[in-house]
Amino acid sequence: MSERIVRTLCYFSDAPEADVVARLQELDQRLQQAGFTVQTRRLCGRAADLGALDRLCDADLPGCLGTLDRATATAVMDDFLRAGALSFNLDLGDGVLDTDADFLFRIMRAKPSKTFQFTYTFNNPHSSPYFPSAHRERNGFSLGLQPTNLAAGCTALEPWLQRMQQTWETLCSLLDGEPDFLGIDSSIAPLSGGDGSLVAFIRKLHGGFAYSVTTDTYLRISSFIKEHNPRPAGLCGIMLPCLEDDELAAEYAAGEFSVERNIYLSLHSGLGVDTYPVGVDEKPEKILDILRTLQGLSNKYNKPLSARFVSDGRARTGEATDFGNAYLNDVVIRPL
Repeated sequence: MSERIVRTLCYFSDAPEADVVARLQELDQRLQQAGFTVQTRRLCGRAADLGALDRLCDADLPGCLGTLDRATATAVMDDFLRAGALSFNLDLGDGVLDTDADFLFRIMRAKPSKTFQFTYTFNNPHSSPYFPSAHRERNGFSLGLQPTNLAAGCTALEPWLQRMQQTWETLCSLLDGEPDFLGIDSSIAPLSGGDGSLVAFIRKLHGGFAYSVTTDTYLRISSFIKEHNPRPAGLCGIMLPCLEDDELAAEYAAGEFSVERNIYLSLHSGLGVDTYPVGVDEKPEKILDILRTLQGLSNKYNKPLSARFVSDGRARTGEATDFGNAYLNDVVIRPL
């Protein structure tokens, strides 16, 4: 039987204190009693809340500062680098400057593990519970699933989609009476291997990932999760986290998940470049080229896109990574 997993339960608050943490615990227990596995509880505030968030948050309760502009990101960078389990995203929707790659390279040099907690965003919606893209518009909670696990045992696309819709409806029946319920981010969020891998399921449908890229499967998935979610919040797209999905990492290692293919899939179905490895010797100009492409496509098609590049602070292009991160597969880095 497929497992119903809440990947993230996130509370958005403009005054993060112990009572908000207690509310998260209460919601966690309610979901578990209803038969859901809750992987993570999270807390999203604002840059002004950095101190309070850092005191409240740890590995078991990650925090997010939300979507920041360049000036704010620059002002909080030192504190962000010193902080524990805090993340943020940088809004570049108004255009990409020559200096925007500096944010990534500063993090790579100073504390490379924090590249996992930073992303560039374009037309980023509010209320997504997925980090580091989360952004608070108003107080309340949203949640996102690990819906790949609902595909366990399915040999066709439609039964999986039906299971997702049934799960969303169950959650809404459980939570619609809560005045602080913001909704469900119906994004496809893969993690690890086996039933958690989107690519593993895609291979069952098509025999190979490369073949699937020019089918309409991703379009059908992305249309369904946007049109049939009874209480949408946040991103509601297909995540393609290069190093978090074990089978996608294997495709990258085999040369089948270039950044060009990643952007192509993101343009019509996905949400951008996510946990994509870069070497410490990568040229800032190439990062800027990719950011400008994503910014232009995001605006042209009025869709959210992002770019989260990760580095271990040591590996160069052509060398093997050593992230020391349970969520990231180690690979030999390819040039962008």
